[in-house]
Amino acid sequence: MAQASIASIGDSEFDRDTAVTARAEGVYETRLASGWTIMNVVNGGYLLAVIGRALGDALPHSDPFAVSAHYLTPSTPGPAVIRTEAVRTGRTLSTGQASLYQTAEDGTEVERIRVVASYGDLDALSDDIRTAAKPPEMPPLERCISTADGPTPPGDFSMIDRLALRLDPATVGWAVGAPSGRGEMRAWFAFGDGRDADPLSLLLAVDALPPTAFELGLKGWTPTVELTAHVRCRPAPGPLRVALTTRNLAGGFLEEDAEIWDSADRLVTQSRQLARVPRE
Repeated sequence: MAQASIASIGDSEFDRDTAVTARAEGVYETRLASGWTIMNVVNGGYLLAVIGRALGDALPHSDPFAVSAHYLTPSTPGPAVIRTEAVRTGRTLSTGQASLYQTAEDGTEVERIRVVASYGDLDALSDDIRTAAKPPEMPPLERCISTADGPTPPGDFSMIDRLALRLDPATVGWAVGAPSGRGEMRAWFAFGDGRDADPLSLLLAVDALPPTAFELGLKGWTPTVELTAHVRCRPAPGPLRVALTTRNLAGGFLEEDAEIWDSADRLVTQSRQLARVPRE
């Protein structure tokens, strides 16, 4: 195993900021970048991508298929250690687990997130598709609203500067004080520096949009408790369409279901997360 930064597909900001360095068998060091925060807390999708890169190096297979994460304590920008373990390795699938740790001010090591994931080879999958799923109905990219020009989510949302998001106008009522109440968020997703999406970046994309809680009339940080993502195929080049929906808010928690479609109209990723309702 190389004792250097893991090779990535390019020198994009995302690749640099998700780089990990192998220090021992199954142990990686990384630095969580300050540019991927929401309300001064590191974004959950970015964390998933960082850990996903380490697992892709530690396991015999490199493509994430199913990734399930439990967020234990809020992560902050700065140094972190990822410890991985191969649970099972097979011919077509490998399963591993990983935890990311940071050192607290008192010197103790704190576990931030724990992940169990299955990896394989997306290029080896069958092309047989039988689905009732359809791409989300949303305006073409040029008729959607760029987050570079507004609307700006309340509070610190620095990761928007890393992305080229274009929001469906039907899901931005929250920005003008008129949320729809439907619990929906849709957008075109791309990286600001033009990097094309790959399987690893899909783990970021499922958690990159403003939360559906905004369209439910809620404001503030919506912390993720658990997130599971299924990567179904390698995305074609070009912007992605991301659709989020929430059907049930109860007991101070809500679910957020995500579908990601690529430029070839293929459903490339699905996810569900459980999140806490914002405390205003």
